[in-house]
Amino acid sequence: MRIKFSDIVMSTVARLLSVSMAAVIWITLALAAQAHEVLPTIGDMEVVDGQLTFKLDGNLESIVAGINLDGLEDTETAPEADRYTELRAQDPNDFIAEIDAYWPQMADSIEVLVDGAPVELTLTGIAVPEVGNVDIVRTSTLEFTATLPEGAEAMQIAWPAEYGVLVLRQMGVESGWDGYLSGGGITDPVKLGGGDAMTGGEAFMRFIPVGVEHIVPLGLDHILFVLGLFFLSTRMRPLLWQVTAFTAAHTVTLALATMGFVNIPDDYMWIVESIIAASIVYVAVENIFTDGLNPWRPAIIFGFGLLHGLGFASVLTAYGLPDGAVLPALIGFNIGVELGQLLCIAVAFIIVVSAIRLSEDGKVNKGAAWVYMGIAILVVPLAIIPISAMGPDAVEAYLPLLFMVAALSGLCAASCAVERFETYRHMVAMPASIGIALIGAYWVVERVFL
Repeated sequence: MRIKFSDIVMSTVARLLSVSMAAVIWITLALAAQAHEVLPTIGDMEVVDGQLTFKLDGNLESIVAGINLDGLEDTETAPEADRYTELRAQDPNDFIAEIDAYWPQMADSIEVLVDGAPVELTLTGIAVPEVGNVDIVRTSTLEFTATLPEGAEAMQIAWPAEYGVLVLRQMGVESGWDGYLSGGGITDPVKLGGGDAMTGGEAFMRFIPVGVEHIVPLGLDHILFVLGLFFLSTRMRPLLWQVTAFTAAHTVTLALATMGFVNIPDDYMWIVESIIAASIVYVAVENIFTDGLNPWRPAIIFGFGLLHGLGFASVLTAYGLPDGAVLPALIGFNIGVELGQLLCIAVAFIIVVSAIRLSEDGKVNKGAAWVYMGIAILVVPLAIIPISAMGPDAVEAYLPLLFMVAALSGLCAASCAVERFETYRHMVAMPASIGIALIGAYWVVERVFL
């Protein structure tokens, strides 16, 4: 049998590409794990003695440091990270002085309109807690007011994109307004006398994208867990059993935590996050040693799903739920999470479907191998161009996902270029599971010890 030099090159390149891409994705996601979480600013708005008062709780160090929080996942990657770290370690009185000095700039960035006309903002209070664990976000309180003209009926607030997400609630009135701003923008007019409460339908639709965003692109740990379920077997039934168990479990704890029946203090959330990382290791390691659904796996996944639900709940409560539409918001968020998970599985399936079919007879398919290599080497890097048009924060958020697509395409290229029975399992599913297990193991160490 005559072996062409081009076939040897293709097979060698495919193998090297699969190994290098797996290494790149491991390094990239491991570094991404060293994150300082970006949380929304939570605010209350109320009319008191003829003044419109605002009380905001949030990570003021990031704002004073000048970090652009729009779409940012990790404050440590910002150019102002050193300044941010310095502010987090400051004594409360020293940081209060920093906020006071920064206030004129902040007041110019935030615009409050009363009946369409801008009003002047006055700083009235700052509260900063003592320095604790610098690895945990310190939440400080900022209070400011705006004098209302006589007969004022409605207000609007414009929140700058660089300050991240603002969750604002109207207090002291019946059917008060609830809403949040992200990416900059201005609220619709809010009646000062109340009556603008979010309807159930509005809450449902508003929280669907919040749930999707928490998976894609912000939920790397949840994405890897779902991919771990996907790589167990090429058959649909095992996947359905696993996804059903996982969905049922995280739905239960998400609802219980949101309703206040289960409460994990912030100081202990690291335990939940560590076990979530361990769950990633478990499903990935089991994939390596078995290619079928063991009787105990759905039960174990159900247990892990309960903890993932607590992780989802911490995000949902941080955004704040409308008082009169908690259940629709909860359902919308959960549907968004499911859509995000199904999107991850669908993308993975689309990428590997040819590799799965070709592994059934073990034959080489040079055309498919070249297509997969083209995706890994050309298509994925080119995808950065339209993403970069969305801003540097979008690139940072989606870059790990692009690396995952490139790594998986590289593994599929190797699978199609090598003649071996069940090449998909040995050259795609198992290497991918090994990479997922390594990332999960790193996260366990990082969340427990670092």
